[in-house]
Amino acid sequence: MPKRVRTAVFPVAGLGTRFLPATKAMPKEMLTVVDRPLIQYAVDEAREAGIEHFVFVTGRNKGVIEDHFDRQFELETTLEVRGKNKALSELRKDLPSAGRTSFTRQQEPLGLGHAVWCARDIVGDNPFALLLPDMLFKGEPGVLRQMMDAYEETGGNVIAVEEVPPAEVSSYGIIARGEGEDNGFRITGMVEKPKVEEAPSNLMISGRYILQPEVFSLLADQPKGAGGEIQLTDAMQTLMHTQPFTGVKYQGKSFDCGSKIGFLTANVVYALDRDDIRDGFLKELQKLDLGAHF
Repeated sequence: MPKRVRTAVFPVAGLGTRFLPATKAMPKEMLTVVDRPLIQYAVDEAREAGIEHFVFVTGRNKGVIEDHFDRQFELETTLEVRGKNKALSELRKDLPSAGRTSFTRQQEPLGLGHAVWCARDIVGDNPFALLLPDMLFKGEPGVLRQMMDAYEETGGNVIAVEEVPPAEVSSYGIIARGEGEDNGFRITGMVEKPKVEEAPSNLMISGRYILQPEVFSLLADQPKGAGGEIQLTDAMQTLMHTQPFTGVKYQGKSFDCGSKIGFLTANVVYALDRDDIRDGFLKELQKLDLGAHF
């Protein structure tokens, strides 16, 4: 049996420049899809998969993320006095229990690989999950739970993948697919942002990983790669020489909430999936003369 994955790492130090000016004073991970911050969706997904320890790699001006996962006694008292028990219950349900969260700083913007390396002393010599909060996944069970199922069968390292149009492969990390079914196949290679004609497939690395701790020692000496940053993909390529990598073509829908289009689409989809607001939202949409905008 592979060693159980109990810890998840969330890189949340990015500047969110694609959402300026909204992210000038507010972390992009706190942008809301309907009424929940992006980071909360990622934590919920991890909790569903059995994660017990939540590690946030933060940066300057990210203190509100730590506050979000703490209790606000004044707010709770006000809700209790006003009899807003449902809202109070929702607040408390979302909080990890005491001692389950850790925060560390990425003091320089040196890329995803560097952000992961910053969590090394907290994670220790244990496998861990890595979730990029920009990527929002709608699936049942959640994507990380689907990956855990594969991990329990294969051990090693597991990466969630999805298909992208061939013309877009140069924007992503791309894997080479080996033998196996969609819910657990061998990955035989990977490359960061390949040219279209050099891409080994159209399967992109989609922001969910289960990694073994040996990746930390590789990241410690990893030279800068694409974009002048320390690339996690480069370290994983090296690790692949000594450890297996399994791909999971997950069941579900993804939204790249690091882009405005993906973020807006996610808001529409999640709003329509909510019993409490779906009908009212549809009525408002029907009132719009959408044809006048085209």
